[in-house]
Amino acid sequence: MKKSLLSVYVILLFLTLVSAVISSASFLSKTIVLLLMGLAAAKFILVAFHFMELKKAHNFWKITLIFSLFLIMSIMILLK
Repeated sequence: MKKSLLSVYVILLFLTLVSAVISSASFLSKTIVLLLMGLAAAKFILVAFHFMELKKAHNFWKITLIFSLFLIMSIMILLK
């Protein structure tokens, strides 16, 4: 259990560093914005499933979380 949490924590740190490096680019195109949103979504899913222990929850909550994430990201992409 501790090894799993540690590996997820290291992955989250790596994704955060990658996001910081990408966002420090001198230009922000639509592709970079989409990439950053994808990294943020991946971090959100990792935190929800591993640290909030959503992987043990009922399937309704898992589907609701993923659907709401998809909905919010779609709205943000359409507004961009």
